[in-house]
Amino acid sequence: MLLAASIRFPHLGINIEKLPKSITVLGFEIAFYGIIIAIGMALAMTIIFKEVKRTGQSEDYYYDLAIFAIIFGIIGARMYYVIFEWEQYRHNLLSVFNIREGGLAIYGGLIAGTITTCVFCKIKKMSIPQVLDTIILGIIIGQILGRWGNFFNREAFGGFTDNLFAMQIRYDEVGGVISESLEKHIQIVDNAKYIQVHPTFLYESVWNLILFVVMMLMRKHKKFQGEIACIYLIGYGVGRFFIESLRTDQLTLWGTGIAVSQIVSGVIILIGVSFGGYELWKMKSGQQK
Repeated sequence: MLLAASIRFPHLGINIEKLPKSITVLGFEIAFYGIIIAIGMALAMTIIFKEVKRTGQSEDYYYDLAIFAIIFGIIGARMYYVIFEWEQYRHNLLSVFNIREGGLAIYGGLIAGTITTCVFCKIKKMSIPQVLDTIILGIIIGQILGRWGNFFNREAFGGFTDNLFAMQIRYDEVGGVISESLEKHIQIVDNAKYIQVHPTFLYESVWNLILFVVMMLMRKHKKFQGEIACIYLIGYGVGRFFIESLRTDQLTLWGTGIAVSQIVSGVIILIGVSFGGYELWKMKSGQQK
């Protein structure tokens, strides 16, 4: 039996004895979260440029777009987090720029990246729906891998559960929010304290992987430009809405307790359904004429 494991999946018989959050290279500490994000970006770019080549688009435009989208995406991810956690930063404004301490929100990055993409497409006279169909395949790959950064940080988990995938995190290594409910269900294993939680990072990563497979299968059979983006908006929105309800570290709308990500999820589902429905209606109307 491994003693005082960092993370345990008791019902699966998995014990991870030591799980560092970072490595040191030449005296510099590098977080695994950052490494995983970097790998995710590299793989995302690989997928995107394969799709660019397959569809006969200009690679040069996408190189330029990638630079702007990544920069503004990171800024947007940080701004989104800071806005809804303002009390944490209002007395120390310089800490807003310290992203090494964490605090990036996926939806903020997606919103900023989408706006950047739309502006870029308008300037370059490119088809926004076609470009979104192309880059969304890379974005979801980045999300699939990115969630494993939360695993290394022991954060973005849900409340107490005793289901098959229940995850135990050593109490003194927790990086996320320990709710009152979790405090009431402290587990003692080999004289060490653990919280037992929903591994929501795992749920979202697996959900996104399934969504990615669907999108890859559909991309050669799409009926209109923007269809793959619609599948993403609806699929990711539905999955995130339900997974978010399990988390203990939700960003909430000021003074309401309402999870902001659930509101955004509802909005992107509506956008996906509306745009997709409109395009299908146009096709049907054209066929009838």
